[in-house]
Amino acid sequence: VWDFWLAHDGADHHLFFLQAPRALGDPDLRHRHATIGHAVSTDLVDWDVLPDALAPGPPGSWDGDATWTGSVLHHGGRWNMLYTGTCREEQGLIQRIGLATSDDLVHWRKHEANPVLEVDARWYELLDRHAWFNQAWRDPWLFHDPVTGDVHALITARSAGGPPDGRGVVAHACSPDLVRWEVGPPIVGPGEFGEIEVPQLVSVGNRWHLLFSVPPVGHGERWRRRTGRSPRPTVYQLTGDDPLGPFNGPAEPVAVSDRDEALYAGKLVADGTGGWVYLAARLSERDGSFVGELIDPVAVTVDPAGRLVIGA
Repeated sequence: VWDFWLAHDGADHHLFFLQAPRALGDPDLRHRHATIGHAVSTDLVDWDVLPDALAPGPPGSWDGDATWTGSVLHHGGRWNMLYTGTCREEQGLIQRIGLATSDDLVHWRKHEANPVLEVDARWYELLDRHAWFNQAWRDPWLFHDPVTGDVHALITARSAGGPPDGRGVVAHACSPDLVRWEVGPPIVGPGEFGEIEVPQLVSVGNRWHLLFSVPPVGHGERWRRRTGRSPRPTVYQLTGDDPLGPFNGPAEPVAVSDRDEALYAGKLVADGTGGWVYLAARLSERDGSFVGELIDPVAVTVDPAGRLVIGA
């Protein structure tokens, strides 16, 4: 288990997550064998595993290689999941985003118009093996526009220009129905990272908090010079007054008190009592050995400067 996202239906927390068989042996192989699992809980601690939500499509299809990270939103009287797909014939190098719908969060139907959302070369990098190892267009995060009711998606992408190790951006698209999308410029521009993965945007404490994760390879030279640190898998936060930015930088790590193992794909989750907790994927032990599990929820508070404090 690694990347994950949630949907809330009454007292139930529905967890969707990337999964791959441990029988693969090498954890790096999980990305080309990923399916989307499903579990449900009332307390975010004890989980009942349900049938898998989505799996790759048939050979030759746009998502026939793997199904990757997505997001779920209730819109138009049904549940909608945007998810990432890759094609085996393209060696999984080009990422696209598709739509699946459900009436009950258990049984999902892929939309006939898939893929519904693809990279736009006006702002974002197409596949360029000299600049990066894939075409980034994945990890959509969905939220409603508080004024118009339209749906926004924040997406892992790369800028069309700039130093290759600093082109990581959070892309933006908007839709009235999750099928027809208008892609716009990024809400977080290029700078310190080659990749900005698994974005999440949540309003907590009268501020908008943008969380995202960066793998070791995604930390660019500009970040290394500023911080003087060695890169490791890290969740970062930015804050702003508006859901579409601007966001105050530079990005600060989201650290869980008294924990030093690699936590990734961190999410803020409403606990059902008016408070917030933090969940993350525990990728590895302190010695680097792969784990692949979900941590138990950690309490969240907001400091006087409006920043999230996890586990203190």
